[in-house]
Amino acid sequence: MITTSQQIAIRKGLLEFAVLKVVGVGSIYAADILRRMQETEFATQEGTLYPLLSKLRRDGLVVYQWQESELGPPRKYYQLTDLGREQLAALDQYWKTIDQTLQQLGRRSGLVTES
Repeated sequence: MITTSQQIAIRKGLLEFAVLKVVGVGSIYAADILRRMQETEFATQEGTLYPLLSKLRRDGLVVYQWQESELGPPRKYYQLTDLGREQLAALDQYWKTIDQTLQQLGRRSGLVTES
């Protein structure tokens, strides 16, 4: 797959939305976020995810709880706050609007062409 600088910019711009979508499913450990995203266009690394989760926390969109783990030390499990759910709903709606707009722009109807 060829990745252009435009595709990279779009992906980077949508990464926060993608993380909110994953966390919006339910309480989740950061390593599980990485696994969920691994086989998608949004595959990322810890060095990108952890600063993004910290930003989302500072913005009041996610919180975390420490939970004991049978596999080692306690783990942070992230979940959306009420504000995070509102933000995700707004982004979902905006995404639908953008998609509809792009679909409409790509149609030939209404265009005047010269013969």
